[in-house]
Amino acid sequence: MNKSLRWKLIVAFVLIFLAGAACGFFGAIHMHQAFFARMAPGSMAQHMKERMRAELKLTPDQMLKISPIIDRAASQLTMAREQTMRSVHEIFNQTHREMQPLLTPEQRVKLEEMEKRHSRLLHRHGFMPPGPPPPPPPPPGD
Repeated sequence: MNKSLRWKLIVAFVLIFLAGAACGFFGAIHMHQAFFARMAPGSMAQHMKERMRAELKLTPDQMLKISPIIDRAASQLTMAREQTMRSVHEIFNQTHREMQPLLTPEQRVKLEEMEKRHSRLLHRHGFMPPGPPPPPPPPPGD
C-alpha cells in the first residue's frame, strides 16, 4: 500500500467518524426535545388521542366519548409525574441533609452549588415542584 493511499484511507475514516459523531449529537438533541415536548400535559393528551384515533380507526362519535377519558388519564399521569418528582426531590434533600455533617465547609458550598444547578435544570424542563425551591439546609452547628 503506497503512502498516498494510506493517508486517503486515514482521512476517510476520520471523516466517517466525525460524521457519525455529528449525527449522534444532533440525534440526541432531537430526541431530548421530542421527549420533553411530549411530556407537556396538553400535548400528552393530544398525542394519546391522535394515536388512538389512527390506530383504532375511531369514528368521530367514538372520539367525542373517549376524549374525556383520555383527558382524565393525561391529568392523572401529570399528577403522578409531579408527585414522583417531589418524592425524588425530597429524597435528594434528605440525603444532602444527612451528608452535611460529614462534609468540609468547602464541600458544603460545592454541594449547594450542585443543588442549585440541579434545581435550575429541573425547573427548565418543567419537573420542579410548584413554588420556590426549598431553602438549603443550614450547616450543622448553627
